[in-house]
Amino acid sequence: MTFQAGSDLTVKDLNCMVYIGRLSRFAGPSTEINFSIKDAMTDTLTHKPTTNIDTAEIAKFEAMAPIWWDKKGAFKALHDINVLRLGYIDKQAPLFGKRVLDVGCGGGILSESMAKLGAEVTGIDMGEAPLAVAKLHREESGLSVDYQQATAEEFAKTHPDGFDVATCLELLEHVPDPSSVVLACKKMVKPGGHVFFATLNRNPKSFLFAIIAAEYILGLVRKGTHTYRKFIKPSELEQWATTAGLTVQDLTGLHYNPFLRKYSLGGNTHVNYLMNFRKIT
Repeated sequence: MTFQAGSDLTVKDLNCMVYIGRLSRFAGPSTEINFSIKDAMTDTLTHKPTTNIDTAEIAKFEAMAPIWWDKKGAFKALHDINVLRLGYIDKQAPLFGKRVLDVGCGGGILSESMAKLGAEVTGIDMGEAPLAVAKLHREESGLSVDYQQATAEEFAKTHPDGFDVATCLELLEHVPDPSSVVLACKKMVKPGGHVFFATLNRNPKSFLFAIIAAEYILGLVRKGTHTYRKFIKPSELEQWATTAGLTVQDLTGLHYNPFLRKYSLGGNTHVNYLMNFRKIT
């Protein structure tokens, strides 16, 4: 099964663009876009790291760790979409009683939510500060989540076929080699297990909506959170997963309505999307 996701603008998209443009007139100087759009869409890596870690990306999220659980702060969007993504995962692969690995768990928002549904959850991340926040919040919530500092590749070496479900949401676009993470996730689930990824499509529309609008005009996420060249097309993700030994089960889009200020699942995958894969053998 092969999924194709285009970037054709619909009437609804155009209406959103008009609305966003109007908002930008009243947003003030703090939202000034002070970078070259051409450069942002075409910049390339000058070197490839020897490990699958981007220290700049880790530092970025380390700095935001203290506000990870502030539902009105810089991670508000993450909290807002968590319920939708959790429901999607639980519907595709019921979590109760399952061993689940949350790759790139950050401060533990998804990890705790899955634990609340009765899953035995392990969360891994390379950021010390986010993990410290996750452990502190775990004590406050009384939930049982095993947090460890490790990359997906390192953890896969000691935990082959160890989990029923693996989730990797909003991580692939922040590492130098996302295909390596995909392979590691495949190794860590049991035969028949599910692997879920959430990331951003790469096309002009996603650049407009996910960076220009979300970061600089609407303020849904902090400026500099994303880098366009790291966005991933669904066809690319499917190719990496197929090569790794995963079979695609589902693809769905995640959308934000600036008029209602609400998120929803379904429809096109032009910007944000989730994919569910299964390890057959």
